[in-house]
Amino acid sequence: MKQTTIQKRVELVGIGLHKGVPVKMVLDPLPKDSGIVFYRSDLDIEIPLKPSNVSNTMMATVLANGEARISTIEHLMSAICAYGIDNLKISVDNEEIPIMDGSAIGYCMLLDEAGISELDANKKIMAIKKVIEVKDGDKFVRIEPSQKSVFDFSIDFAHPAIRKQSYKFVFSKQRYKEEIARARTFGFLQDVNYLRSQGLGLGGDLSNCIVLDENGILNKEGLRYKEEFVRHKILDAIGDMAILGMPILGSYVSFAGSHKLNSLLTKKILEEQDAYELLELLEEEREVELVKEMQKEFA
Repeated sequence: MKQTTIQKRVELVGIGLHKGVPVKMVLDPLPKDSGIVFYRSDLDIEIPLKPSNVSNTMMATVLANGEARISTIEHLMSAICAYGIDNLKISVDNEEIPIMDGSAIGYCMLLDEAGISELDANKKIMAIKKVIEVKDGDKFVRIEPSQKSVFDFSIDFAHPAIRKQSYKFVFSKQRYKEEIARARTFGFLQDVNYLRSQGLGLGGDLSNCIVLDENGILNKEGLRYKEEFVRHKILDAIGDMAILGMPILGSYVSFAGSHKLNSLLTKKILEEQDAYELLELLEEEREVELVKEMQKEFA
């Protein structure tokens, strides 16, 4: 299995969810072994994608390199991960990724337009070898050895439109587009004034966010999925875990996880070097052998 990039440059202009300012985003192909690189074109500063560059996780995942920061990367990274893209340059001329409609489907459409190109290098994956967990009270995120890439998430909100929701997603690009990509971010009307006092949510409205008052959903079109809230949490988790820079062979399990806990989990995985093994996927026959070897180890 080979590394990939996109076939051609693509771009779009949109509004940032939290700062509410127009942002031009450009995606460019990169050669093998380049990884995912963010670039502030207005500052001429690169920000490599890695857990140590996560500078803030309040309501979004923020990367930083000195004075340069890029916020709300998780939805775009979720789509990039789903498409199996290993090498990509993401340029923006402001400090936030455009929010689109609050989901990842717009980024999927952009990547479909760009096309996928194979490179002359083998793909690398991170195979999880032991359980790693991060907790905050009863909230937790955990990664476990698994024969598949799985995201299993549960939430419990007192709000009547949400309450308890659980969803288990077994990873594939097609299932991602069908089950996860259209799930939108959500927020509560009662929190709007506080968020805006903190400089957050300035670009949010009913076109890019599910908004809830005390009784229900304000969006006239309703929900896109029965469990849209927990599916969006999975969308976020996929994007946050993609900050490790390569696909993960493991099972992610969470109750009420957050950007903060996801960031702590990625850092803890890298700290415990016996927690994972880096595998290089060779020809298909060898790939099958590697999976069988891991299945025996985890049995």
